[in-house]
Amino acid sequence: MKSIRLGQTGLEVSRIGFGGIPIQRLSEAQAIRVVQRCLDLGVTFLDTANSYTTSEERIGKALAASTIRRGDLIIATKTAARDGTTAQEHLELSLRRLGTEVIDIWQFHHVSDVETYEQVVGPGGALEIALDARQSGKIKHIGITSHSLDMALKAVASGLFETIQFPFNYVTCEAADELLPLAQQHDVGFIAMKPFGGGLLHDARLSIKYLLQFATVLPDPGIETCEEIEEIVAIVDGPWELTAEEQLAIERLRIEVGSRFCRRCQYCLPCPEGVSIPLILHLQGYWRRFPRQTFLEGWIAHAAESGANCVQCGECEEKCPYQLPIREMLEENLEFYDHMVADMEA
Repeated sequence: MKSIRLGQTGLEVSRIGFGGIPIQRLSEAQAIRVVQRCLDLGVTFLDTANSYTTSEERIGKALAASTIRRGDLIIATKTAARDGTTAQEHLELSLRRLGTEVIDIWQFHHVSDVETYEQVVGPGGALEIALDARQSGKIKHIGITSHSLDMALKAVASGLFETIQFPFNYVTCEAADELLPLAQQHDVGFIAMKPFGGGLLHDARLSIKYLLQFATVLPDPGIETCEEIEEIVAIVDGPWELTAEEQLAIERLRIEVGSRFCRRCQYCLPCPEGVSIPLILHLQGYWRRFPRQTFLEGWIAHAAESGANCVQCGECEEKCPYQLPIREMLEENLEFYDHMVADMEA
């Protein structure tokens, strides 16, 4: 497996990462088998989060049963905590679940607005805990994730974070113009979340080869089956150059989905009626990635329920920088949700 230097962390990681969201949907035995297959194929970067229900614990069990030395692996996880007290609780929980004494990269999860950013980095915020934990050796490096380009640019330029994780694929490719060059300038490691557009893009060959064109970008696809990682590793091991036919296919798909694809920039928020617009627009992708139970209770169900508050005012469409037909897309995703939930409850 080829490797990549992850910015100023100095970590040498496999050219492809493992994203830990989809293994929540599997049985524990299946999940452990998938993680171990990734390790067998040379994947050394494992990315999960405190909020991914069973993901951390299953990765921990897979690592405990593996013959690969812990020092040869890079474990990255995340906390959605904004205050120091909660962050400390999350850190200790992640260490226990993962069965490790140190987390290689601890990331602040989904920091996508100014208020959240200031909470994290301000007095009593989660960053203080991260700095203390790095000093004491419980974590090695501090990162941040975001879906907002403005916030990602702010975080990279701040000098506070060693890695940035941001959506990047051949449809959501805004990062290539400004964020990626800025990350290179500050030597901040760039982790590309959602290389398959959250489940929208199905051709692994196109998605992975596109990102491999960027020498400092680490693609971090969510993996659910052994067959998926085997296919992806074969792509990484093969020629990376996009053929003329593949480039045409990418352009065609950009045209097909580009006008109806939410980038989660969150400029549509806040909704005056409290509708969780970006979450609802990604319900179909969540169906392919998250446990079914989250559609009956929890954050996905709560987001879908907020859709009933929509009064079709159109304010969200006026604020959307991509001119998305948000009201129409909300209706489509809520119909999908209702249909899926009805089938589960039948």
